[in-house]
Amino acid sequence: MAPITEVEGRRVALSNLEKVLYPASGFTKGELLHYYATTAGVLLPHLRDRAVSFLRYPDGPDGQLFFTKNVPPGTPDWVTTAEVPRSEGPARMVLVQDLPSLMWAANLVTEFHTHQWTADDPGEADRLVFDLDPGPPATVVHCCEVAQWLRERLAADGIEAFAKTSGAKGLHLLAGVRGASSERVSEYAKALAVEAERALPRLVVHRMTRSLRPGKVFVDWSQNAARKTTAAPYTVRARPDPAVSTPVTWDEVAGCRRAEELVFRAEDLGPRVRDHGDLLAPLLDPRRAAALP
Repeated sequence: MAPITEVEGRRVALSNLEKVLYPASGFTKGELLHYYATTAGVLLPHLRDRAVSFLRYPDGPDGQLFFTKNVPPGTPDWVTTAEVPRSEGPARMVLVQDLPSLMWAANLVTEFHTHQWTADDPGEADRLVFDLDPGPPATVVHCCEVAQWLRERLAADGIEAFAKTSGAKGLHLLAGVRGASSERVSEYAKALAVEAERALPRLVVHRMTRSLRPGKVFVDWSQNAARKTTAAPYTVRARPDPAVSTPVTWDEVAGCRRAEELVFRAEDLGPRVRDHGDLLAPLLDPRRAAALP
């Protein structure tokens, strides 16, 4: 039987704590759970009130990976859920609202992915996102150049952008928005991606077509669609190492010269949070959200 831990008055079963999830580094499931427990203060605000999709990898990133969107069987009755619209009809999804729910979900061994809207108002997007994905031999260094162009272009429309690593190869740009549907945000994001390609034709592509992407940065605007989700800030990714989708400063983006400079693993996040706090905290302030032009 899995050991039972009490978390803020809730009984949470935590299993297989010695299991090695990341063989290259020896990083265990217990260390993964410790990471989530100690970063909950900055992670939870970015999950709260958002329907969460779980990308599960219970046997590590070399094992089977699968998405869980509906409420998983065996979910404790104290975990908050909400009915949300989906293309195939309403569905019930998990909301990770507190530390016990976070630890229960982390025990499933999962990446956390969220929509760009909250469960109480799925018809209005409150986030704009660009996923900058480099096609080899391009790297995150090239993504940084594109990110700075997009930051300036968004600022021209009164929209403040923030950056985080994807935890994989690229960067994510995020901005708080208001008063628009996911469709409208998608249209706006696509228009900026097309504009970026025109301004930086040797560096940017706005279409997903694989043959167009080698050596360029794909500016993926499509994750603004209501049905799509994006890896949440501070989630550990199912990669060879326990890499984390990590908020970064614009100085770090501008100064990046080698891809390794923007790789952060679970053990790096404690010192970063102590030094910087939550660099994405402004996204949580509705007063800083901008209307689309």
